[in-house]
Formats: sequence, C-alpha cells, structure tokens
Amino acid sequence: MTAQAKPHVGAVEVSMPRHHQLIVSLFGMHARQHDGALQVAAIISLMQDVGVEPAGTRSSISRLKKRGIIESVQVRGRNGYSLSESVLTTFAEGDERIFHPRRATAEDRWLLATFTVPETQRNIRHKIRSALVRMGFGSVVPGLWIAPEHAKDPALGYFTRHGLDKYFEFFLAEHIGGVQLRENLNSWWDLGTLEAMYSEFLEENQGLLEFWKERANTQQSAELDAQGFADHLILLTQWRRFPYSDPGLPAELLPEGWNALKAEALFKDLHTLLSPLASRHVQRVISEQR
Repeated sequence: MTAQAKPHVGAVEVSMPRHHQLIVSLFGMHARQHDGALQVAAIISLMQDVGVEPAGTRSSISRLKKRGIIESVQVRGRNGYSLSESVLTTFAEGDERIFHPRRATAEDRWLLATFTVPETQRNIRHKIRSALVRMGFGSVVPGLWIAPEHAKDPALGYFTRHGLDKYFEFFLAEHIGGVQLRENLNSWWDLGTLEAMYSEFLEENQGLLEFWKERANTQQSAELDAQGFADHLILLTQWRRFPYSDPGLPAELLPEGWNALKAEALFKDLHTLLSPLASRHVQRVISEQR
C-alpha cells in the first residue's frame, strides 16, 4: 500500500504528508534518540510501516542529502544517515515550538520588526520575508511586521545566525488604544486559512484519539506498536507546520471557539499516547538490523 493511499486506523482517510516530510520527522523524533543516526535498512523498514515503498524512500533520502539536511555516515559498520550539523539548532528550536507551544496573553507586549535591504539584494529581501512569515510574524503595513513578544528570542537568534540582523530594527511595544486590536488581527494574519487548517486536523484525528484511548494503555503487541509508530509519525508531520503558521496570539483576542486550542489539546493527548509505542517499535527495528 502506498503512502498516498494509507488512512489512519480508526479515523477518516487523511491527506498524507510527502515522503521527505515523513523522513524529516523520523530523524527529528527518533534518530536523535539513537546517537543521531539510522542505518539505511532501518529507514527503509520504518518508512514501509508508513506505506512508503523503498524506491520512494531512497529518492527522498537523496533529495534531503542534496539539500544538506542529512549526511552519509557509518552506523555500526553499515551505511546510514544522520542530521547534518547545520540543521541541529533548527531542530532543537523546532522541538520547543512543537512540544512546548507558547500562547501570548492580552497583557504581553508586541514585537515589531522593520528591515531595509538595498535594491541590489532582492534575494535577501525574499529570504527575510519568508523567515518572518515562518516565525509567525504578521504584516501591519508594508515594511512593518508584528508578532507576540515570545517570538523575540527565536527571531533574533535566527537572523543573527544567518547574518541578517544587520538589516533590522526591532522594538517591543504595547497597544495603548485606537481601533479594537481584535479587529486588526485578521488583516495582519490570515486567520481564516489557519482556522480551516485546524478544522481539517481535528476532523482527521479526533477518531484516532478514540481508537488509541481504547488500546494504547491496555494492549501490547509488536503489530500495535508498528501501527502506533505509523500514526504517530503521520500525526507529528501533520502538526509540524502549525507552530510555524500560528503566531500564538492571545486567546482573549481570537474568535470564540477558535479551533487552535482544541487542536493543541488533541495533538498533546495523541502524542502522549503514541510516543511510547513509536519508540518501542523503532528500537525493535533498529535491534533487528544489528
């Protein structure tokens, strides 16, 4: 069965992540628990558990290597791959955003950013804008970007590491009056699209929670661990995009019934249930390759 056709057990059929996205999640979640590297045979076996054929896995590995995300290493005398040094910091920051998301309060300050890039460096301008969006900044007016205060350290760290801080001025500010702040949020961020993404996540995974509540803590088998691994890897890959799309705006300023809060709780519950099964399965597969 191919990855495109594989549904979650106990849930509606889901939109499957791409092969390379699943492999990135595999390395981010599991390789770092095993000296940072996995044998090729283990990668192929684990990806088959998610419905990805060996040819698709090898092709995706090749592309990730060309992009500098993974690199070739020897793992117990056999060919394998590890995350490259250049992405380890990014993955560590990703852990914080994925597993410990921060949501601002109405009393928190706002981080404002403005940057100036010479016309001769338009590629730099595009890189900066893409990074701002990825870190959850919204656009107030052309040239002025805004995010909750908790984005300060990740933003300053990223732009400093990449030599882009010299183009910026950053400010911390308070909202002291004017038009209701809630009314402006939807023009600064695309909250409609974000809400639709959360709704889709809830629809696809609510049944999964019910399925695993009945089994994860009461049944144990290698087969169940394998399914738990597959569902967990898909879930994690689906969820990884949200911390980079959702700025963590104050709940008090969001529309009533905002789905992000329900989705965050669902992800946390599923991750808690499935991560032990996934870890057992990965350990079993790695042991079989020795």
